[in-house]
Amino acid sequence: MANPSTMIIKTRVPSRRYRKAEKVLGKLGLKPEDAFNMMLAQIELREALPFEVAVQPTPALSAEDQAGEWTHAYGAY
Repeated sequence: MANPSTMIIKTRVPSRRYRKAEKVLGKLGLKPEDAFNMMLAQIELREALPFEVAVQPTPALSAEDQAGEWTHAYGAY
């Protein structure tokens, strides 16, 4: 049997989580399968997850620190 160019992935997801995510993705013009495919593409490119997974969350930046990060990345506003 030849290797198919696509495959079907089956998983269990809490229905509430799926519905909420589906609404957000719909606002972005995406379907859940689009988002999943995008995530897999990022994993392939980065050879890692495209987001941090940690027990302790990273503290949020203060407004001042956010402004500093923006200026560093994009220049003065």
